[in-house]
Amino acid sequence: MAVIKANSEDVRVLARLMRAEAEEDGESGMLMVGNVGVNRILGNCLDFKNIRNVNDMVYQSPGGFEAPQKGYFYQRARDRDIRLAQRAVGGERTWPASNALWFFRPVGACPAEWYNQRNTGRYKAHCFFTPTAGDCPAVY
Repeated sequence: MAVIKANSEDVRVLARLMRAEAEEDGESGMLMVGNVGVNRILGNCLDFKNIRNVNDMVYQSPGGFEAPQKGYFYQRARDRDIRLAQRAVGGERTWPASNALWFFRPVGACPAEWYNQRNTGRYKAHCFFTPTAGDCPAVY
């Protein structure tokens, strides 16, 4: 059962986002980007108030993802990427992105905090950051 409302086009857009943001981190890394996206829709908190659907989340500006500003994002979603996006929409969560709302690719080590959010861990190139349950209970 889906944890967010998403039709087949929404899933394809999410799949394109996941690939464009984290293809170099493999399927697990891409799924973690999907976790962050789904959490932003579920959260209705902090920088993500009134983000209600995949398009709101993917194209949020300012404060959204970098991928929609790059040409690679606009390539057709592949079957493998669609299956990963379906898993994210279905609620599959992968640590350290399980409750994360942010991630980025630093040069060097992950900082302990980023914009006052705690580092929950690193997966390959990306560091993930999670709000407190008090700041954003819907992602827990």
